[in-house]
Amino acid sequence: MHVTTYDCTLRDGEQCEGITLSLEDKLRIVERLDAFGIDIVEGGFPASNPKDIAFFERVRTLPLRHARIAAFGSTCKKGVAAREDQGLADLLGSGAPVVTIVGKTWDAQVTRALQTSLEENLRMIADSVAYLKEQGRYVVFDAEHFFDGYKANPAYALACVRAAADAGADSVDLCETNGGALPFEVQEIVAAAAAELPSTQLGIHCHNDSGCAVANTLAAVRAGVRQVQGTVNGIGERVGNTDLLTVIADLELKMGAHCVGGDALRELTGVSQFVAECCNVSVSAHHPYTGSSAFAHKGGLHASAIARFPEAYEHARPESVGNTARMLVSELAGKASLTAKAATLGVDLAAHPGKDQEILDDIKAREARGYSYETADGSLGLLLQRHLGLHRPHFTLESFRVIVDDREDSGALAKDAQSEATIKVHVGSHRLVATGEGVGPVGALDSALRLAITPFYPTLSTMELVDYKVRILDENIGTDAITRVVITTSDDEGTWGTVGVSENIIEASWNALVDSIEYGLVRAGVVPL
Repeated sequence: MHVTTYDCTLRDGEQCEGITLSLEDKLRIVERLDAFGIDIVEGGFPASNPKDIAFFERVRTLPLRHARIAAFGSTCKKGVAAREDQGLADLLGSGAPVVTIVGKTWDAQVTRALQTSLEENLRMIADSVAYLKEQGRYVVFDAEHFFDGYKANPAYALACVRAAADAGADSVDLCETNGGALPFEVQEIVAAAAAELPSTQLGIHCHNDSGCAVANTLAAVRAGVRQVQGTVNGIGERVGNTDLLTVIADLELKMGAHCVGGDALRELTGVSQFVAECCNVSVSAHHPYTGSSAFAHKGGLHASAIARFPEAYEHARPESVGNTARMLVSELAGKASLTAKAATLGVDLAAHPGKDQEILDDIKAREARGYSYETADGSLGLLLQRHLGLHRPHFTLESFRVIVDDREDSGALAKDAQSEATIKVHVGSHRLVATGEGVGPVGALDSALRLAITPFYPTLSTMELVDYKVRILDENIGTDAITRVVITTSDDEGTWGTVGVSENIIEASWNALVDSIEYGLVRAGVVPL
C-alpha cells in the first residue's frame, strides 16, 4: 500500500511561535524534502506577502526530481463565482501544480464564522473545486473541522466532502483542526467518510493538542486514508501538528506501507536535524526515531543485553532511520555515514585508510563544543580536506577590528547604527589592508574582506551572503555562553552553509564567513595564490 506524503512545514510549521523562515530557508527545505522523497510540499499562501510571492517565483526554477509544490488558499467567497474570485486567481497565478483549498464542514462554523447558509457553503466548495480542476490543477480539498462537524451534524459534514469529491477533488483531506479528537473517534469517523466516498482518495491532517496527532493519523490510515499531512518534527501552531517524519517511519516500519522507501528512510534523522537547524531550534533529544537519545542506552543490564539482543530495548534498528545507538557498533555506522557524506562532497575517504575514525573523533569533539554540521556542508567539506592534507587556504588573517558607531540616540527602535571593519590579510606574498562598512559587524567584515581579496579572486563577486543565523548555546550562563553562527552563501551554481563557534559572536561570525568564502572558491575550482 502506498501512502502519499504531504508536508506543510512551510505554512503550518511556520505558524509555530518563535519560528520564522527566510526565503532561502524555505527553498533549502524544499530541496531537502524533494531529495528525501516527499510527494507534495505546501509552500504557503500566494500573494499574501512579499516572501511567499518570491517563494513561488523562485521555487519554479528549482530542478525538483520528485516533489510537487502546493499553493494553499480558501474556497471562493460567499456570493462570488469561483472564476471571478481573486483568491482562486492568486492560487492559479502561483504556477503551483497542486492547489489545496480549505472549506468549512462544521455547520456552526458556516453559519457563525462565514455567516452564510449551509447551501451556499456547499456551492462554494463544489464551484471552487470544479473551477480549479478545469484549469488543470491537482486539487486537494481540506475539510476544516471535519471531526467536530461530523460529531455535531454527520449528514452535513458528509455532504461537504461529497460536494468536493463530486466536483472532482483528487484528494479529500479530513482535518482534525483543534487537536481534540482521540484515535478511536478518528478511526470511526474516517471509516464513515470512506464508506460515503468509496472511490475518492482520503487524506488526514491532525493537530497535537491532545497529544494524539501521530496516533490519530495512523488510525486514519487503518480506516482507509491514503494521504497523510504533517510537518517535520511536528512544529506548528499551539502544540503543533502531526510529526510527518514519525508517521512515515511508523507506516514504513510498523504497518508495511510505502511512503519514501527504505533507502530514503535512512535519511530521516538528517532531514529532521536539517529542518530544525533551518528553524534555528533543536530537535528534542527524546524525539521519536530522530532524537539523539532515541536509541541511547545507559550502563548496566541494558548495555549488556543490547549487545546480545538489541530487539529487547530497540523497537526499530537505529540505522534504518539514519540514527545511531550509543554503543560500540554505532561507530561502524558512523564511519559508513561519514564515507557516504564525504562522497557527496567530492571526497573519497576509502582512498585514505584510517582517516575516517580520526575525522569522526574530531567532529565529535567539535560537536561537544557547539558545532553542528547538518546545515554546514561547506565547513564539513573544508574539515575533511584539512584532515586529508588537501586544503591550502586562499588567504590568511593577520588581524581584524570592528567598530560599531551609533551617533544619534533615536530610541530603542532606532536603525541608525553603522559598523566599520578593518582587516589585515595575506594572499600569497601580498599583505593587504582594507576597511569596509555595513549595517552590522558581519556585513562590514564581509565588505572589507571582499575589498581586499576580490582583485586576486574575481570569482568572489558571484558569491552572496544570503542568510545569517545566531544560536546561543548554554544560555543559562549568560554572556559567557557559547555562540553558534550559521551562514548561508550562494553563487550561480547553488547554496552552501558554514558554521562558526565561539564565546565571542564576532569571532564565531568571522570563522563562518571565512569558511563560506574558502568553500565557495574551492567548489569553483579556484587555485590559491
